[in-house]
Amino acid sequence: MSLHTSMSRRELLRRVAAGGAAGAATLALPPLLLPAATAEADKKKEKAPGKKEDGYTLPPLPYKYDALDPHIDPRTMEIHYTKHHQAYITNANNLLKEHPKLLAMPVDELLADVKKVPEKIRKGVINNAGGHSNHSIFWTVMSPKGGGKPRGELARAIEKAFKSFEDFQKDFSTKAQTQFGSGWAWLVVNKEGELETVQRPNQDSPIMDGLKPVLGIDVWEHAYYLKYRNERPKYVAAWWNVVNWDEAARRYAAAKKG
Repeated sequence: MSLHTSMSRRELLRRVAAGGAAGAATLALPPLLLPAATAEADKKKEKAPGKKEDGYTLPPLPYKYDALDPHIDPRTMEIHYTKHHQAYITNANNLLKEHPKLLAMPVDELLADVKKVPEKIRKGVINNAGGHSNHSIFWTVMSPKGGGKPRGELARAIEKAFKSFEDFQKDFSTKAQTQFGSGWAWLVVNKEGELETVQRPNQDSPIMDGLKPVLGIDVWEHAYYLKYRNERPKYVAAWWNVVNWDEAARRYAAAKKG
């Protein structure tokens, strides 16, 4: 116990002993808490039932900003992740703050039934919750150990749907390169359980159409412009060197299970 705390206790006892109004008033004062007691009280507050952070949060990036270099440069990764993705999260949380039941839903479940969102804010939610979902997938389907070709069940499904991996790669790259303006190209499992490639503008999520994303590339300019300027095809060609086929295979297997 500190000298300051010890002296305060003695002063309190002296006043109580003196009696009268002063003593009574002193007894009405809240008890002094030692630092340890204060910390314990704060700890109990943190563990209060139902206490949690409201809304979406930025998921951890599974690698360092420079991990995908030279195919994706560190500065682009940092800005893309900390600024653009975070902005979508902040905006989605603000749009849904008056609708706590919707905000409590996992983002992909919300997008799968987006008509539940009031029409007044629906487009904003599509843009921003969609941006959050799309980017959360995007980070995971890239890896410093990526590239090459898929194996196993996913490889066989690609060959069935596109005749060969090379034909699939050409088809996917064409969709990425020709998406007009900002948007995405996706490899998805469709409602028939088959693989197909699709384009989506802006941050529209294929999940809204009942499609299950397996692999996606962001072709907004903020994804590549610092390194590749206006040459999107160069960015798309380089991106194949970082594709995380293990994650794509995991997503494909999960989609097939339903």
